[in-house]
Amino acid sequence: MSSVDPAQHSAIQTLYSDHHGWLQSWLRRKLGNAFDAADVAQDVFIKLLSRQTRVDARAPRAYLSTIARGLVIDHWRRRELEQAWLETLAHLPAPEVPSPESRLVFLEALVAIDKVLDELKPAVRQAFLCAQPEGLTCPQIAVRLGVSLATVERYIATALRHCYALRFGGDV
Repeated sequence: MSSVDPAQHSAIQTLYSDHHGWLQSWLRRKLGNAFDAADVAQDVFIKLLSRQTRVDARAPRAYLSTIARGLVIDHWRRRELEQAWLETLAHLPAPEVPSPESRLVFLEALVAIDKVLDELKPAVRQAFLCAQPEGLTCPQIAVRLGVSLATVERYIATALRHCYALRFGGDV
């Protein structure tokens, strides 16, 4: 974690001491349990500590709830992925079920892939998913999406560049 300047640290400390209890209660209502609420509330402040921008304390609850909303969405998406993964595992024959360690590695990979795909524009993501998991050709994707072949090729190239850049640390 990068060092936080003293004024920034003080602002975050004030936000924490003045609003952490409120944030955790707000999250408990959104998430339905205290454990997840505590985790997400902690993540909000970790996110604040890792930011390079100044903390906006003019409307602290609106500021904190905006950050928390994004983290709640991430939380639910991860839960949906985890549930789909568990349902897939339930249909596997016993000898093919991966170890608990492998299951966790696979789940973490699925979450990472989901985050990468979420960064793509919807049409680019849809074309990429048609090409990769479904194995459709570019002409088939063009028909399905109702766009030109050149557009599909551009979408696929964009998605591949994005994935490559994230994998190898280049610019997107």
